[in-house]
Amino acid sequence: MAKKVVATLKVAGGKDWAKVIRAVKSPKTGAYTFREEMVLVDKVQEYLASGVK
Repeated sequence: MAKKVVATLKVAGGKDWAKVIRAVKSPKTGAYTFREEMVLVDKVQEYLASGVK
């Protein structure tokens, strides 16, 4: 199934997107979790500077 997703992104302009993985600290337990999102390459710096959404 992963091959199908990659192929779909490649056909639909997948080079314009970047996968951003951010560590987010839980206020309740203090443990870190990881949030993965697909962001436009032009907007990566804005996304990282914006903090947790």
